[in-house]
Amino acid sequence: MEPSSSVFSYLLLHLLVLSLQAQVTVQSPPNFTQHVREQSLVTDQLSRRLVRTYQLYSRTSGKHVQVLDNKKINAMAEDGDAHAKLIVETDTFGSRVRIKGAETGFYICMNKKGKLIGKSNGKGKDCVFTEIVLENNYTALQNAKYEGWYMAFTRKGRPRKGSKTRQHQREVHFMKRLPKGHQTTEPHRRFEFLNYPFNRRSKRTRNSSPRPGP
Repeated sequence: MEPSSSVFSYLLLHLLVLSLQAQVTVQSPPNFTQHVREQSLVTDQLSRRLVRTYQLYSRTSGKHVQVLDNKKINAMAEDGDAHAKLIVETDTFGSRVRIKGAETGFYICMNKKGKLIGKSNGKGKDCVFTEIVLENNYTALQNAKYEGWYMAFTRKGRPRKGSKTRQHQREVHFMKRLPKGHQTTEPHRRFEFLNYPFNRRSKRTRNSSPRPGP
């Protein structure tokens, strides 16, 4: 009886091990990409917000986006105009941002008709835009609430309804520019220092190097 009991125990233990191995094999590895995608859609209330200041140059109008005192928004501002200075606040650890006029304090938002409007309170998803860097190095700004609708302006600088926009259209293409007279950040200064003086020093070195003797 004892050998049979031992064999039975051994078989039972073997089956248990095989069952555990099968469970481990069935479990799929965690999808980190999906996790990042999901988290980028949720407002981050814990991390420190990154705040930037820049102008948005419109590819179609050739001028800059501005937020006016009457809450109207257009792309008719000249470089350095006070109303063209924008404060950009990160909303998540991804590329979603809230944009407001530095002069007026109004946020750029989009209503259900796709019209750009200014709001004093920019907490809603209609005031959040996703920065999308395109292959041509321009940036498109897609509204977080109305997916597929972009910030856009005509050649005359007038806002275009988001429902009529597509990512490939010139009207949704922007270029970030520092405000006129605004000091560059430390990394930019370091980049300029490493390039410009190096070229001048190279010329001086070539001109002052001793000529070979006869």
